[in-house]
Amino acid sequence: MLSDFERVNEFIRRNFQRYQLGGNIPQPFWEYAHTHPYFNHNLTHRFGIWEDNGEIAAVACYELDLGECYFLTKTGYEYMKPGMIDYAEKELSKVANHQKSLDIYVFDYEDQLKKALLQKGYGKDWSAPITVFKYENGFHERVLPEGFSIITLEDENDFRKIHDVLWRGFDHEDEPDDDLDCRMLMQSAPHFRKDLTTIIKAPNGEYACFAGMWMDEVNDFAYIEPLVTDPRYRRMGLATIAITESMKHTHKFGATYCFGGAPEFYTSIGFETVCYREKWSKVW
Repeated sequence: MLSDFERVNEFIRRNFQRYQLGGNIPQPFWEYAHTHPYFNHNLTHRFGIWEDNGEIAAVACYELDLGECYFLTKTGYEYMKPGMIDYAEKELSKVANHQKSLDIYVFDYEDQLKKALLQKGYGKDWSAPITVFKYENGFHERVLPEGFSIITLEDENDFRKIHDVLWRGFDHEDEPDDDLDCRMLMQSAPHFRKDLTTIIKAPNGEYACFAGMWMDEVNDFAYIEPLVTDPRYRRMGLATIAITESMKHTHKFGATYCFGGAPEFYTSIGFETVCYREKWSKVW
């Protein structure tokens, strides 16, 4: 898959429809996963690529590891998705306790694919909203607490502090370990931009909030990943401020809306639900 990485990047960009209403994931979702510490680089040769006249027509891949699957198709080739299920079961399922299992992620509007999944013994066991903030609605301004400051990774890029805020922000129970390499890896993506990532710095110099931001170079959207606040600094409005600053930066480069996440936090600051992602699962 390394040799096809940029081909798939371009394929996703060129076959994306506004608000994820075309059945494909956004390009930053694909690229960010490849730099995630939990991404299984050893088995990407199992990803499936279908071609038509030398051009990519469809892709079957996991986000982080075996046991999950996303189907991507060229516009007009959505009919291929039901036929890709057998491939996914063979190449992308995981084995545990002498059983195979696979989670296939679909959009709520993909009726033909969901019908095929039902026929093959899958059941829906999870659904989450896909939310966007439309820049035309204006940005929410909040006052930064006294002593805190806003910086980007271009201003300062301290991997120790980044690791600490991400570790604590994702609610790991122990104290942060010393694996700074995983944070360096996450900045190695071809389209990662330091200038779009916003950090709220605490008065003592710690990174209190971290808002990673991506842009699609072909389409007009921004994409938040990751967003965390150190538990010691929550309920202070820092995440709202960080997201807003990052969105303002992307607006200057042509973005007109930004993808958020599923938590109620996003809708509370103006994000709207545009569709739903569903997980369909099977064990055999």
